[in-house]
Amino acid sequence: MVAAARRTVADGLVVGTSGNVSVRVGDIVLVTPSGVPYDRLTPDDLTGVDLTGRQVLGTLVPTSELPMHLALYRTTDARAIVHTHAVHATAVSTLVSELPLVHYMAAALGGPVRVAPYAAYGTDELAENMLRALAGRSGCLLQNHGTITYGTTLDQAYDRTAQLEWMCRLWLTASSVPGLTPTLLTEAQLAEAGERLRGYGQRK
Repeated sequence: MVAAARRTVADGLVVGTSGNVSVRVGDIVLVTPSGVPYDRLTPDDLTGVDLTGRQVLGTLVPTSELPMHLALYRTTDARAIVHTHAVHATAVSTLVSELPLVHYMAAALGGPVRVAPYAAYGTDELAENMLRALAGRSGCLLQNHGTITYGTTLDQAYDRTAQLEWMCRLWLTASSVPGLTPTLLTEAQLAEAGERLRGYGQRK
């Protein structure tokens, strides 16, 4: 978790103490603490809470975004979550209600990536908006805020975050060319890509 948190800074997905990472182990959620710069974060700084939010491990205050993490763990099969304030993804969240289908890797997140309506950080309202945007998806944008993705492993959740930021950067780049409009994929083309992605990679 510490390595993943530091990687979000190294990869330019967060600045300072923005963003957070968590992992579910049984009924305990390990989460990064509030307000600790990741370059100073150590394993001893991690906090643990149960699914009601009661702190059971560590002395530091858990991330202020705990309501989002717990809502996801209570309602999905998530085992790891990454939340960032990535620049391109956050920019896109201010422009559209759904990331245009500029690339087939949207299928890796379950389909067109939605934007959850804005709500103040750390609130139950934001967690509820996030859950609606994540229906059938493993990642979404948070309006004027950032990204959140989840997976069965921390590596998978992180890779989905990086992929989402890349797609947002791609759309912003393509749509900024004067006089031209990006070609978008159809839902049928995305579905076909999704089928192919299911068989992608090394087979055991």
